[in-house]
Amino acid sequence: MNWFLDVLKNRYAQFGGRAGRAEYWLFWLFCFIIFVVLSIIGSVFRGSTILLIVFFIVSLAFVVPSIAVAVRRFHDQDKSGWFVLISLIPFVGGIILLVFMAMPSTEGSNRFGPPAPTSPDA
Repeated sequence: MNWFLDVLKNRYAQFGGRAGRAEYWLFWLFCFIIFVVLSIIGSVFRGSTILLIVFFIVSLAFVVPSIAVAVRRFHDQDKSGWFVLISLIPFVGGIILLVFMAMPSTEGSNRFGPPAPTSPDA
């Protein structure tokens, strides 16, 4: 939970620096949990305009930090943040992005800075 809150509060639109695998995957895990909970609530209250608006606002709120954490994850592998655009390739883009996000980080410092912290409080 701390990784998720750290991305939202302290690194919302920070595209510089590095993000380790833990930061990236735990951020997406909590995003997934939030959307599942909203979907379950939405299925209980079918036709609720307020829930659709809440779902839309939450989705918009997560756009910038999700792109930022992906860019920082590429930086952790010593790759350009523009690699995020791979996800726009039809059919295979998401699979390629998934493989890149699962790859290990570069050891030590790289051109994007020191290694990513191992805990959100570091």
